[in-house]
Amino acid sequence: MGRSGQRLRVHNPQPVALTIAGSDCGGNAGIQADLRAFHGFGVHGCTAIAALTAQNPTGVAGILPATSDFLRLQLQTIFDGYYVGAIKTGMLLNAELIEVVAEVLARHKGIPLVVDPVMVASSGARLLEDAAVEALTRRLLPLASLITPNLPEAAVLLGRPVAGGAAAGEAARELAALFRCAVLVKGGHGSFSNQASDFLCVGEGQLACLRTPVVRHPLSLHGTGCTLSAAITAALATGCSLADAVAEGKSYVYEAIRHGRTLGPQAAVLGMVNRRDRRRVLSAVIHPPPPRQRKRPHKAP
Repeated sequence: MGRSGQRLRVHNPQPVALTIAGSDCGGNAGIQADLRAFHGFGVHGCTAIAALTAQNPTGVAGILPATSDFLRLQLQTIFDGYYVGAIKTGMLLNAELIEVVAEVLARHKGIPLVVDPVMVASSGARLLEDAAVEALTRRLLPLASLITPNLPEAAVLLGRPVAGGAAAGEAARELAALFRCAVLVKGGHGSFSNQASDFLCVGEGQLACLRTPVVRHPLSLHGTGCTLSAAITAALATGCSLADAVAEGKSYVYEAIRHGRTLGPQAAVLGMVNRRDRRRVLSAVIHPPPPRQRKRPHKAP
């Protein structure tokens, strides 16, 4: 609103995306990675910070959560003042913060929501308390348009190990049926030779395997999961369909890895990529849903 309390007239509107996540003081992951991706898509970024972290690419030294009341206040203030076109969540740390996020987002169900179920950092640090997993699955994932687990996170959500390859695709199908939303299982933790393969399941069990070349000897992979979900969110905010947004996001991350930069003795960062400069290198293989088994008629004895 303006100073008079009147709503501002829309003039040359810019798409707006909101990230609800943790802050990375080193600027590689979390809120900072999200804003970098939003900027690459020409999208204005709003942020609700769920936690502060002290970290660099070698590990997480400490985490300080926001209070639930202050996280709620951030969210309410953003929705009061901005036309939010898409939302993503990242590290939410504990059940109390997840409950607040779910409570607020339930009032904005018309806005696409990408949930990156951040549980464990690539360094091995736990980023989601054990008690929070139940709150995540019960309260937040049912609100999602898309969830983007990696293989270890998919295993936690399914309660069983998930390998790469075809098993990752089946995990995407199972999670899509369980939470009734689209699911992108990231294969970065698996072994896919010369291709980086992720599996997208949307509606009725239809599965697509999305592939980009593997970048050999990258300077940095820190923050790739955050960057992917943020790029997808930014593409959704610009009006892309979900499938197109996922394709845009995966190609964006490939280019960001290719253009990594060294920033210090123990630090490198993903490169900054403008959407218009991104090359379309993605290939997709579509796997139709498995045929439904017909029920055999019951025979009377």
